[in-house]
Amino acid sequence: MIVVMKHNAAEEDVARVTDKLEQMGYGVHLSSGENRTIIGVIGQRREEAAQTLEAMPQVEQVVFITRPFKLAGREFHPDNTVIPIGEDSVGGHELIVMAGPCAIEGEEQLMEAASAVKEAGAQVFRAGAYKPRTSPYSFQGLEQEGLQILEKVRSETGLQIVTEVMDQFTVNEVAECADIIQVGARNMQNYYLLRELGKIRKPVLLKRGLSATIEEWLMAAEYILSGGNYQVILCERGIRTFEPYTRNTLDLSAVPLVKHLSHLPVIVDPSHGTGHAHLVPAMSKAALAAGADGLMIEVHPNPEEALSDGPQSLDPGQFRELIKELKGVALSVGRLM
Repeated sequence: MIVVMKHNAAEEDVARVTDKLEQMGYGVHLSSGENRTIIGVIGQRREEAAQTLEAMPQVEQVVFITRPFKLAGREFHPDNTVIPIGEDSVGGHELIVMAGPCAIEGEEQLMEAASAVKEAGAQVFRAGAYKPRTSPYSFQGLEQEGLQILEKVRSETGLQIVTEVMDQFTVNEVAECADIIQVGARNMQNYYLLRELGKIRKPVLLKRGLSATIEEWLMAAEYILSGGNYQVILCERGIRTFEPYTRNTLDLSAVPLVKHLSHLPVIVDPSHGTGHAHLVPAMSKAALAAGADGLMIEVHPNPEEALSDGPQSLDPGQFRELIKELKGVALSVGRLM
């Protein structure tokens, strides 16, 4: 349930209600908007508890939430969540672009890629040090060495870094390097990892699972939010269907639907969503038109030589042209790039 405080409720009034809730054995999460404070209450539904709370003078009403995702839902947090990313943000008026190669292959490759995406206009550099691969014989990433190279990229370019964490045991190690910690599609329902990410205070990019429903995706976000980390960015990256002509089926209808259900920002990964570089420009434009708050695009200096996901990667020239085209789309939907 949620407790809606009156417009004139002071901080001590909110504290009085939260103290009462904790005495009743509930978990408490605050959402302070421009007009009023909403208290998210986690625990068993009890009518008598609601009646007690509504009797308190600064409580306007108590509302029971029927959807299973409480903290991720708009009932708890009606305003859009805006998450600072360095000097930029995601979820606000300006769109954000995360770009870079799928995997870190070496320092020279990474520096070349980082310089290219920054020059084109990307604010965040993406690259994987740890790579979850379907085949055990595929390139698995440079791991700790890769993280060290990423730190050098940030130091020399000023770009923010997003990179993937594989399990709960390496969260702190990745968090020391990353400005945004990515949870890949295969780990969306790794609940031990999600709980650990709820303890940190850094943005988490949560990719939709390979065959996850919208509700399962938002419930995964709920694990992180319930741990106290409210900086969750959702990423639609395509789901598995019967269609063989694309790597995945990019579900762009998920963008406006999730933004209707949830206050969390949503970005789109058209590279994994399609698996083909020639489809990335069209799907990038469509994603912005659908209301996405940003994009994650794979860019490699030499896609034909990439150790991972070369067929879906743009080269620097293609990425530069795409950014120019996207600026016009952004303006048409009232956003800025």
